[in-house]
Amino acid sequence: MTTFSFGETTVTRIEESLKPSFEASMFLPDFSQAAIEPHAGWFVPDHYAPDTGQLVLSMHSWLIRTPQYTVLLDTCIGDDKDMPQLPAFHMQKSPYLANLEAAGVSPEEIDFVLCTHLHMDHVGWNTRLEDGRWVPTFPNARYVFSETEHDHWATGQDGGGPSGVFKSSVLPVVEAGMTELVAGDHALGDQLLITPAPGHTPGHIAVQLEDSGERGLFSGDSLHSPIQGPYPDWNSAFCEDPETARSTRRRLLGHCCETGALLMPQHFGQPFATKVRQAADAFAFDFMP
Repeated sequence: MTTFSFGETTVTRIEESLKPSFEASMFLPDFSQAAIEPHAGWFVPDHYAPDTGQLVLSMHSWLIRTPQYTVLLDTCIGDDKDMPQLPAFHMQKSPYLANLEAAGVSPEEIDFVLCTHLHMDHVGWNTRLEDGRWVPTFPNARYVFSETEHDHWATGQDGGGPSGVFKSSVLPVVEAGMTELVAGDHALGDQLLITPAPGHTPGHIAVQLEDSGERGLFSGDSLHSPIQGPYPDWNSAFCEDPETARSTRRRLLGHCCETGALLMPQHFGQPFATKVRQAADAFAFDFMP
């Protein structure tokens, strides 16, 4: 189990899955074998499986334990979710809750659940299936969402009704009165700052961590793969505002360079977190041991 320390705050990776999951050229439309060749020494095999042409992607939460709060950042895909379009995750049964317990935390002990955005692989464990109903998994938590993000998905992208993901993984906690919608920069205790990071989705957020002069940055889906360091203008196929996504990615990576913050994305393969340095007009990673 991977844990990083920042002063009195600890951050532990809670795994749902780690495996080759999506064809790289589908997920990253600019992807090419020629482009990755100079980076194969570090990119293969932890982040790319050349035999299948798939990206190795992690589905995990970050469990953040500050002196004030126990926080769960992003909640993966979840169990029993109806996703026939994604057979690898359709109606899955995962060891996620057992992994959380192994980290020494029960669902009842979570104070806040933060979601960087409301895509299906970041909200799934917000709820669990109980007697045929979706109920909040973390009964004593406040679920914190960007107001812009919530409103975008609550009405559907075309102004219609909410998506099935919203209905199963977000609406139950809204209806239970457990949500807190935030806008702009928003502090959560003394160690965490929620800050807008739009582009991948309209209300996507990042979370800055600082404790005793040590810094971290949770980037959500501003990056999906470390190949976006040397190629920061590569978007995923799911970035809704391409130009804003590129700008946000460069800004967050620049922040890590300037402040020394440890970059903690949601989908990088092992070792899951990295320091960032400038490399001409792009970025290079010094992965944590």
